[in-house]
Amino acid sequence: MGINAVKLKIDQPKSSEITPKSLYLDRRRFLTLAAGFGAVALSAERIAELFSPSTHAFAGNKLQASKSPISTTGEKLTPYQDVTSYNNFYELSTDKETPSKIAGSFHPQPWAVQIDGLVNKPQKLDYDALLKLAPLEERVYRHRCVEGWSMVIPWTGFPLKALLDRVEPTSKAKYVAFTSVSRPSELPGQQRDVLNWPYKEGLRLDEAMNPLTLFTVGLYGEVLPNQNGAPVRVVAPWKYGFKSAKSIVRITLTDRMPVTSWNEANAHEYGFYSNVNPQVDHPRWSQAKERRIGEIFKRDTLMFNGYGDFVANMYKGMDLRKDF
Repeated sequence: MGINAVKLKIDQPKSSEITPKSLYLDRRRFLTLAAGFGAVALSAERIAELFSPSTHAFAGNKLQASKSPISTTGEKLTPYQDVTSYNNFYELSTDKETPSKIAGSFHPQPWAVQIDGLVNKPQKLDYDALLKLAPLEERVYRHRCVEGWSMVIPWTGFPLKALLDRVEPTSKAKYVAFTSVSRPSELPGQQRDVLNWPYKEGLRLDEAMNPLTLFTVGLYGEVLPNQNGAPVRVVAPWKYGFKSAKSIVRITLTDRMPVTSWNEANAHEYGFYSNVNPQVDHPRWSQAKERRIGEIFKRDTLMFNGYGDFVANMYKGMDLRKDF
C-alpha cells in the first residue's frame, strides 16, 4: 500500500502561536469539587488542601528545556487547561473529565524506572537521575486519540534513544516493553476490571529508537500533572495515544512482541502497531476525520499523524491494513 507522507515543518514555533496557560483553579472546578462533597461543609483548611499542589497534582514545577527543531509548527497549541482536564487515563477513570478531579490521590514521588531484559547494562534510575540523563527539549507534537479527538501539545523530555543507549541493547533485542505503575489504593480505576492491570505497552526497537519517540517528563514547560502520566511517560506522536505508556516503572527489552493491554483486551479493535492511519477504520467508527479539542468542525486525519517523513521508512513493504 502506498504511503502519502505529509511533510513536517521543523521551524521553531513562533511565540504568537503559543497559547497562554490558563488558570486551573477556576470557579467551575471549585463547584465541581464542592458538589462531590454534597452537603458537607468545606472548611478553609479543607479547601486549601484540595487545591494544594501536593494533593491536586498541579505542582507547577518548572523545567528548563531548549526548543527542539523537531516540532510541529503552524498549528495553534491546545490550551493548558484542556490538555490537563480532558484525559484518557483509565488507571483513574474511564471518562475524560474525572481524572483531573481525582488525580491528587496518586503520589508520583519518589519514583524509579527499572530497565532490564536483553541489555548489557541493566539498571534502575530514580527520577532525578532520569532528568539528568540527557538535555531536556520542548517539542510540539500533534496528539491523536483512537476515539477521534486530537490536541497539539508542547511536551518536555528527551529522545528515548538516549535512555536505551545507556543500557546497551543486545543484538537479540527486537522490542521494547513498557509497564506502568500498579497502585490500586491510589489509582481507583485499577480497582475495576477494565483492563488487566498493570497497563502494558510496547514498541518495536526501531520505533523506540526513532528520533521522534520522546521520553517525556513535562508539558507546557512544567512537570507532568498526574492525569497526564506523571512523572514519566513515552510519547510516540505518529501512533494513537494509547500507545504512549504513562507512569512507567519498568522498561524491558525483549526478542518477542510484547503483550499490550488494549491488544490483550480486544485484538480485533486494537493492533500492536496502532499507527495513525485514516485508511484503516476502527471497527466501530471511521478514522478518516478527527476533532481537534476546542474546534467545532472536524478535519482530515493525516497519515502517520503527519510525521511520515520521520517514520514511513520503518514500515516499507508492510501491509498496514493487516499490521494495524
